Amino acid sequence: MAIVNATPDSYHPESRLNGLKHLDIIAQNCLKKNVRIVDIGAHSTRPGYTLVSSEEQIARLKPYIQHLRKEYSPLYISVDTSDPLVARFALENGADLINDVEGGRNHPDIYNVCAEFNAPYILVHSRGSSEDLHAQTSYDNVTTDVMFELSCQVEQVKAAGVKDIILDLGFGFSKTVDENFELLNNLKMFQLLGYPILCGISRKSMIYRKINTSSENALNGTTVLNTFALIQHANFLRVHDIDQAHEIIELLKIP
Repeated sequence: MAIVNATPDSYHPESRLNGLKHLDIIAQNCLKKNVRIVDIGAHSTRPGYTLVSSEEQIARLKPYIQHLRKEYSPLYISVDTSDPLVARFALENGADLINDVEGGRNHPDIYNVCAEFNAPYILVHSRGSSEDLHAQTSYDNVTTDVMFELSCQVEQVKAAGVKDIILDLGFGFSKTVDENFELLNNLKMFQLLGYPILCGISRKSMIYRKINTSSENALNGTTVLNTFALIQHANFLRVHDIDQAHEIIELLKIP
């Protein structure tokens, strides 16, 4: 899954779209590198983010979704939003699935929208309000707590009629560096829930804080941890750097 952002403030500047020609370059490379999904967001959730209205998210997304759907039909379009109104707009205009960093906790109507359009739903573990998904929190045991909370949310998503669910452990959201690494080390356990696992750790603070660098210099660390995630049975990688992710996947196809 390739990350692209219709935002001016996403934490990795190279993921910020600068017009349709920029999107063309990314989409064409996706096709060359066998990327299946393009994940496009119009609301940054970096630390210190500010809320973006439904109307502004839609205005940012509209030209990019329509262009991808018209020109790059082999690609699946994922829209990164927790807003039911934005999700509805996206699915009405050619998006295929919804990636919800809030897991529907604050806006559960998003489940009904996905069910109406028979759209797959990426359920991301997080805590906190829409205004602050990075608030300090505590866990008795981060692995069992996250597994329990995801399993409870899965039941709500299913009850709304959503048929296809993908789980994301929410690396970086209200978790310490050590808690993020504990979750990654126990990633295989989450297969017990019976759903595909998406791993989104690309250039996040759990990497660059651990090795005392920056997001801009976290590509090598991202590659190492993405490799480990696949070995731990992750089913999807959500990445900024698709060339390097493609190389990981090719190299792990051991005869």
